[in-house]
Amino acid sequence: MKGKKNPLYKSFGYAFEGIFTCIRKERNMQIHCVATVVVVLAGIWLGLSRTEWCICLILFGLILGLELVNTAVEAVVDLASEDYHPLAKKAKDTAAGAVLIAAMAAAVIGVIIFGPKLLAVFGLI
Repeated sequence: MKGKKNPLYKSFGYAFEGIFTCIRKERNMQIHCVATVVVVLAGIWLGLSRTEWCICLILFGLILGLELVNTAVEAVVDLASEDYHPLAKKAKDTAAGAVLIAAMAAAVIGVIIFGPKLLAVFGLI
């Protein structure tokens, strides 16, 4: 019989520990966090609408969440084998590719949301 499950507060604690460990140790997560702060500051400055904020929040969650999953995949693959294996490479590259696709989509959406606002601020439209 399996042991008793951890209390819910402990599960949240483990999750936050994972998030903070990833932020402390993973360069790409740090880059995503800095980008998130820059977007938030720019959004405040430019006065994003509620809808625009919701879009940004969804994208923050998507990218940061995928970066956490990517880090987990890399850790599990490294744990399973220290030797090079084509399937290990495939798993790592695919997880990294998922983050890249989300980041590229976020960048395009960022241009759509912020581009006209920035052009207006600088009197270019």
